[in-house]
Amino acid sequence: MCGILALIGTPWQHCADAALASLHARGPDAQSIWRHDDALLGHSRLSVIDLAGGAQPMASDDGRHVLAYNGEIYNFAALRDELELLGHRFHTRSDTEVLLHALLAWGPAAIEKLDGMFAFAFWDKQARRLLAARDRLGIKPLFYSTNRGIALASTLAPFFALDGFPRQLDFEALRDYLAFQTPLAPHCFLRAVRQLPPAHTLEWDAAQGRLTITQYWSIPQPATQGMAPDEAVARLDGILREAVASQLVADVPLGAFLSGGIDSSLMVHYMAEAGARPLRTYSMRFAEAGYDESPAALAVAQRYGTAHQVIEAPAIGADELQQAVAALDQPLADPAYVTTVALARETRRHVTVAISGDGGDELFGGYARFTDTEDRHSDGLGRRLLRALIAHRLLPGALLRRSLAGQDLLFYRRVELGPWQVSRKSLAAYLAPPALAACRPEATLARWRELAASFGGRLDSASLMRADLWTYLSENCLTKTDRASMEHSLEVRVPLLANAVLDFALAQPASSHLRPTSKALLTALARQKLPSAVWDRPKHGFSVPLSAYFNGAWRALCERTIARTRELAPFLREEAVRALWRSALAGRGSRRLIYTIIVLLLWLERHDVC
Repeated sequence: MCGILALIGTPWQHCADAALASLHARGPDAQSIWRHDDALLGHSRLSVIDLAGGAQPMASDDGRHVLAYNGEIYNFAALRDELELLGHRFHTRSDTEVLLHALLAWGPAAIEKLDGMFAFAFWDKQARRLLAARDRLGIKPLFYSTNRGIALASTLAPFFALDGFPRQLDFEALRDYLAFQTPLAPHCFLRAVRQLPPAHTLEWDAAQGRLTITQYWSIPQPATQGMAPDEAVARLDGILREAVASQLVADVPLGAFLSGGIDSSLMVHYMAEAGARPLRTYSMRFAEAGYDESPAALAVAQRYGTAHQVIEAPAIGADELQQAVAALDQPLADPAYVTTVALARETRRHVTVAISGDGGDELFGGYARFTDTEDRHSDGLGRRLLRALIAHRLLPGALLRRSLAGQDLLFYRRVELGPWQVSRKSLAAYLAPPALAACRPEATLARWRELAASFGGRLDSASLMRADLWTYLSENCLTKTDRASMEHSLEVRVPLLANAVLDFALAQPASSHLRPTSKALLTALARQKLPSAVWDRPKHGFSVPLSAYFNGAWRALCERTIARTRELAPFLREEAVRALWRSALAGRGSRRLIYTIIVLLLWLERHDVC
């Protein structure tokens, strides 16, 4: 796992060393820069496969093409065999060289052959063209700017190292962050920068100054008919076995996160089947979390004879919160990020690569909200009358939720703030007028709404599950894992999101995943393979008790930070923020929203954004 950088035709080549240094945690083993005329590619390497031979940026034998790549291509051995039949010859054992030759052989069409997590920049110095791409679900990040040439990097951090690079805030990114705890691609917190969306390629013609963005994979439309349950479970068993086995290739110590839940426990089961030795597993016990999953994790570890370590989580005090937020390239307000940072830090003391069960809930129907469909909330005369009275301010805005129906109600439930003028969830209550106008509140969570509507126009279970893939999964869950793990130079692999698993899950109707219970297929597998302590218990998340922290270890820091609202974030309404804090302390206001604002303020303390 690595960090990449590209500067083509920009005035910032002299800042390359500082920009690459900002990616050091993503690749602490080696940093290297390739230059030719006004083109520059940089690479910060975490050595995992072919430690001696996989150095980057990697040039073709004739020197015309150069690749800087972040990720892992799990089917690289099969691709190498195919390329050798075409006459290609290899000098290393690395997947990097396979990707380089695949792009030479097939051009952009090579991307559809890749099974893995990746983001890369591929420069043709003769044609002066840059090709970049991001994997199907955005497991690995990629940011770019066409402000004076093109600048491209793994995260937003390198752009802050470019002298004189514009640092105006993107208010549309701010809008979705306040609504959804994270900005949604293509927006990010700098207006002059964009995130390349998942499953997209970028092509930059330097001679013409022309940018082309292309989507190379689409989330398939919902299936109308699936396999019989027993057949589906058997097929999934084989697919997961192959996916996990393919992701165990590494020349460094490898282990697994083992929370004791179904997803991570199944990963350990298949690692054991594949003969992973030694099989190292790690779980973290958070005393503050109010729920200890370590007994279930221990039951799995004992069944498979793993070298298991229960890590006692360090106290997550104010300093830990500040440090975690300081490591973010842009704000992310998922409270589980803080605990994931702690888990990654402790796991990295023992291994360089960790297998994770990320993606199981999103892909296989693990959330109750997937069954909360629009047809359960029909409209009627009473609701319409209520909306009219609220709109004319004859009834309080606090009643708005009760007046909504169908898609409008599901949208309202999905966000913390939105376009409503008379609701406790009104963006207008927290943003100063100029910021409110700039953020286009009517477009709040437009990416999620457009995705959900693209699968038949109705928010049924299949649409809701698919809409999360390129919003909640890619921009929250996978971003959280990527930033938390790479801050401590830990590579995290996610077999549940391998191409074959993704294709299988999306080929089943939603009912196959949600009946007779949520996550039905994975639960059926767990019943066959895992101790009952794993599947015969309530589902629990991996987060922090915000109320306890606000009234305890984080209180002084939060109050000191909120007192600087006018200075740090003049676009926010200071009194509204203070009132929300008081309400949250008393257990009434949205703790998630005030945490979102506090993370934003802490981040702004470290970043010069105007």
